[in-house]
Amino acid sequence: MPPADPIRRAAAGASAVDGLPAPRRYAAVAALCFGTALVIIDGGVANVALPTIARDLGVDSSSVVAIVTVYQLMLVMLLLPFAGLGERIGLKRMYQLGQMIFTVATLLCFFAKSLPFLLVVRAAQAIGAAGALSVASALIRQTYPSAQLGRGLGINSVVVSSSAAAAPTIGGLVLAVAPWPWVFASAIPFALASLLFGRALPDPAPRERRFDVLGAVMCAAMFGLVIGGAESAVHGDSPVVSAAIVLLGGAIGVIYVRRERGAVDPILPVDLLARPVIALSTIGGFTAFVASMTLLLSTPFRLTHEYGFTAAEVGAAIAPWPLTNMIVAPLTGWLSDRVPAGLLGGIGMAISIVALVLIALMPADPGYVDVAWRMALCGSGFGTFLPPNARLIIGSAPRGRVAAAGGLVSTVRLVGQTTGATLVAALLAMGVGAGAVPPLVSAGLALVAGVCSLARLRPSVREAGSGEAEAVPAATVR
Repeated sequence: MPPADPIRRAAAGASAVDGLPAPRRYAAVAALCFGTALVIIDGGVANVALPTIARDLGVDSSSVVAIVTVYQLMLVMLLLPFAGLGERIGLKRMYQLGQMIFTVATLLCFFAKSLPFLLVVRAAQAIGAAGALSVASALIRQTYPSAQLGRGLGINSVVVSSSAAAAPTIGGLVLAVAPWPWVFASAIPFALASLLFGRALPDPAPRERRFDVLGAVMCAAMFGLVIGGAESAVHGDSPVVSAAIVLLGGAIGVIYVRRERGAVDPILPVDLLARPVIALSTIGGFTAFVASMTLLLSTPFRLTHEYGFTAAEVGAAIAPWPLTNMIVAPLTGWLSDRVPAGLLGGIGMAISIVALVLIALMPADPGYVDVAWRMALCGSGFGTFLPPNARLIIGSAPRGRVAAAGGLVSTVRLVGQTTGATLVAALLAMGVGAGAVPPLVSAGLALVAGVCSLARLRPSVREAGSGEAEAVPAATVR
């Protein structure tokens, strides 16, 4: 009998009692979907408004980009600390408090008459978004029965993909009929809907423990300095100053990791990363997100500069990626409740590597179809890898550490995407960011993710990652 069979049978019996009952579960799922859409749309909708904001506030284009980078950097810095705080004050309370902060901050956008004030408001929006996003995965695990966790994470992946695809369109439509502050306000209906349905969210009892304020500050400083220094370097700032910032962040990180190893419930989940299955999933997820962002950000430059596509043609050529992901992600999420996640991830990355090589070797004069089917194939590969990978991290963590595991998943995604953006900026600065090099780099990163995924099939890794019996839902550790 295969090793996972007893786990499947145990979880099948448990699925009748864990999770929320069906009527309440649907309302909780709606709350989580609206909340996720809120964060993703707000993160992407501002991009199309940057030229308009620069003109109206009288600032240059390079300065106005800070509206996006401040938001992303604050999210990365706060996700893990807020996940730990959510365990202390309650997951549901943290989720709804974050959305209320976001809504209030968004209303303040209407009073922004200068870039510094708008940056403060964007930072406040990011604080609210981080509060909700930090505990979202933990709430998904509490909402769905164990045997349906993969399905729930697959649905969440669809919301992420569709929201990311819709954000530029929403921003463009709003700008066509209203001033730019309404671009930020376009996410408020999602916040209000999430708060309305949020009454149905699970409300596990908070953990009675002291919140490590110093640890939270060190965690935020580590991510903020390392990522901020790297961003500074690729945008042409002083190499000496940028290197000093990165080294300072790295030094804080070394001290912080040593400190966290002795903590009972560390904010940086070094206890979870000590489990081989979670460590491999984290490395694989990070490299996969770097690979996907590297391709998605470099492709518009290649299509425009090398092949002469218009802006509309570029958008249409890239659209098959999120559209395919919307179909594949829930399917692989459902399959991950039945098929080993390591196998699904290996298959997904194999598909992605083939697609990335084909993208690198596109014909000299490609048409729309030549690009679109390659992007669809690549999107299906990443859609096959990411939901099972997230399920494995969330499902392998003990229930008492599920918020930390959820914060880890979100942090890996954001850090990976930020690293991918920084990598593209560096490749563009070297003069190779608009050709075949970025997809080949992405293919190499996808290979690393695939190897990490297949390594989880080893019996020693499965056994080392099994942990507590309650932490292993159907077919999770495999």
